[in-house]
Amino acid sequence: MKRFLPRSLFGQTLLVLLAGLIVSLAAGWWIYSADREQAVRAVGGLAAAQRIANLARLVEEAPPDWRGRIVAAISDRVFRVALLDRRPDVAGGTENSIAAEVIRDFLAAQLPSKPGEVPVVAVSAPEGPPFGGRHPMRTGPMAHGFGGFGGFGGFGMFRDLRVAVPLSDGRWLLFATALPDAGPAVSRRFLVSVGIMAVVILAVSVWAVRRVTAPLASLSRAAERLGNDLAAPPIAETGTVETRRASRAFNAMQRRLRALVENRTRMLAAISHDLRTPLTMLRLRIENVEDDSEREKMLATIAEMDSMVGAMLQLARDEARVESRRSTDLAALVQSVVDDMADAGLAVAMAPVRPLVIECRPEALMRALRNLIDNAVKHGESAEIGINATSEAVEITIDDQGPGIPEEELARVLEPFYRVEASRSPETGGIGLGLAIAQSTIEAHGGRLKLSNRAAGGLRASVTLPR
Repeated sequence: MKRFLPRSLFGQTLLVLLAGLIVSLAAGWWIYSADREQAVRAVGGLAAAQRIANLARLVEEAPPDWRGRIVAAISDRVFRVALLDRRPDVAGGTENSIAAEVIRDFLAAQLPSKPGEVPVVAVSAPEGPPFGGRHPMRTGPMAHGFGGFGGFGGFGMFRDLRVAVPLSDGRWLLFATALPDAGPAVSRRFLVSVGIMAVVILAVSVWAVRRVTAPLASLSRAAERLGNDLAAPPIAETGTVETRRASRAFNAMQRRLRALVENRTRMLAAISHDLRTPLTMLRLRIENVEDDSEREKMLATIAEMDSMVGAMLQLARDEARVESRRSTDLAALVQSVVDDMADAGLAVAMAPVRPLVIECRPEALMRALRNLIDNAVKHGESAEIGINATSEAVEITIDDQGPGIPEEELARVLEPFYRVEASRSPETGGIGLGLAIAQSTIEAHGGRLKLSNRAAGGLRASVTLPR
């Protein structure tokens, strides 16, 4: 069930609003239907009460021997009237219905009655006819059009109305008719009105939710961009109070991170630069050492230190340099690196690839790929480069024919100054910064560098870059 629910804040908020809209429309329709049905029955009951009051006064004012004939004359299949010697039983009605209350109050005001004897009103759907025989509303012309009586609620067509009115001589008049139902509550006009209202509310809700969640989406994109580019421009501080506060805090965090990295880079550059002077002085003093063997060892150690300092200076320069992104043919860029190394006599090969244009920092990316290819040639005798592209990413593979790397060392070789080769010789293992610099550059492009041992032997370096 959860997999069908929206995952974004916009989708979930809109779903909640849509559910609330449906519930509110359903509740409004139910309340409207109930009130409409009661109102229609109250109006119909008032009309019936007026007729009952007029007929009751007519019978009351007529001579006693005429009353039976009058009752027989005014009674029909739709409006039944009976003259009874005792109070009739009208139990089973809904005494507290709106129609019953309206009819009872109207008859009490219109008809005089003896103390303790007031008109009895009931609105119900009785099991049988009030006078015996056929039901007054299940015969005649109205029975065919409305299908008889129904139960309480919005689905019944008619309700029985039974009224017992006392006469001055102790006899009772019993009236039986039916109250009309409000009819179907859902009409075409009602559906069109509800549909238009729902569309308008939904459109306004979509606009409002989009307006509220747009700053959060911008904040999310800025957070993703921050991992690749600390120099990215700050995000706009718009939206609600909470989103403006979050955007302000994010911009402040980005400024602090950028200052921290810049300070670290400047410190690294300063330390590396300052180390050059004592190294030069050591090299001059070593020239006075008489033991040739010892002097050569000292010069080799100084040369290694100087190489490390040079690599750190290059790393500092690379991080301090802000190269703008631009559209670049990645296939042509990789091919140029391969051609340059092949012209230098290195065993490097690449299959032809169609042009692949991506947004990148070409100089930085070229240095990273050159480091990886050079590492493959140095430790694996040769390098074979391949490029595979999808609609979302480009993968560059660099395969060598070397011995590979132990599985437990694959992750550690990407750390700065870490080398698998134990001799620490710069001729065989370098100083351990090439892969770290390459990984930093690739991650700055939003990509990923992965090392793995091939089943056929050798190491594979996979560079995945987003398109």
